[in-house]
Amino acid sequence: MYAASEPPPFLPTADELVAAAHVVSLPMRVKFRGIMDRETLVLRGPAGWGEFGPFPEYGDAEASRWLAAAIEAAWHGFPEPLRTAVPVNATVPAVPAGRVPEVLARFGRVDAVKVKVAERGHSLDDDAARVAAVRSALPEAAIRVDANGGWDVPAAVEALTRLAAVGLEYAEQPVPTIEGLAEVRSRLRAAGVPVPVAADESVRKEDDPLRVARAGAADLIVVKVAPLGGVRRALDIVAEAGLPAVVSSALDTSVGIRAGLALAAALPELPYACGLGTVSLFESDVTLEPLVADDGAIRLRDPAADAGLLERYAASPERRDWWLDRLRRVHALLAPGPSLQP
Repeated sequence: MYAASEPPPFLPTADELVAAAHVVSLPMRVKFRGIMDRETLVLRGPAGWGEFGPFPEYGDAEASRWLAAAIEAAWHGFPEPLRTAVPVNATVPAVPAGRVPEVLARFGRVDAVKVKVAERGHSLDDDAARVAAVRSALPEAAIRVDANGGWDVPAAVEALTRLAAVGLEYAEQPVPTIEGLAEVRSRLRAAGVPVPVAADESVRKEDDPLRVARAGAADLIVVKVAPLGGVRRALDIVAEAGLPAVVSSALDTSVGIRAGLALAAALPELPYACGLGTVSLFESDVTLEPLVADDGAIRLRDPAADAGLLERYAASPERRDWWLDRLRRVHALLAPGPSLQP
């Protein structure tokens, strides 16, 4: 299986990618990752649609994995699924506690909720109130929190000890480093705090995504198709890590969510609801039939981007040029030599 820096099995030329590309700016219902508009690029290939949406601050080397994943989806296709529907969780951004019912209403019936915590400008009291509001709204749901590495070790232990009172399924990336994750995990265990630790950034942003497993720094891993270079590479990482996996998304349109569903559907075991319900956070999508949950799950199907929506939400000419220039630069990292053709 190819590594992140190697070309996918079928590599179109840069000109082919540019010709197939549509750059959009989609409005969000609530602020997520500090943004109210999500820019991304979708493209159509012979196997379907793919999405190239690394966040603007990501460097070209990191973005190359996202392009490999988009090419896999649009030019190569996905592995055969083992299941036809994937359970998903709701996602609650770092909103005031009073807005939690409004956010949850967008997701319909769910059995699990991921709550964002440790966001800059928010206190532990804010986080505790948000988590408590979720528990009040959904007394039987599994609640997981995601800190995106926003705490240091002492703050993480303090916060998770307090938040554990509502019952947490796990805590995702409480601190930035693998060594920190191992320390948090050890301290929680020593104190008898029953909160498993999940690694996200320590998998997808590391040169070696398996180091966190070898270090014994996590109880489970979060895997995202685009940052890992595609469905097949993500499957290899899960198999080699030997830890339970949660499939999640990177604030994708339905095109990117389809790739996440392909990964979740192909995993031999799927012990946790997946973080693939984030289309509900958008005001609009690129398809007329968004991949959103119905009764707590999303059924596998292939969404097609709608020409009218692509035109309506087209990014400005300046932003389109920025994305297409980025696309060419990143393609060059995947294709140091002549392009491979199907």
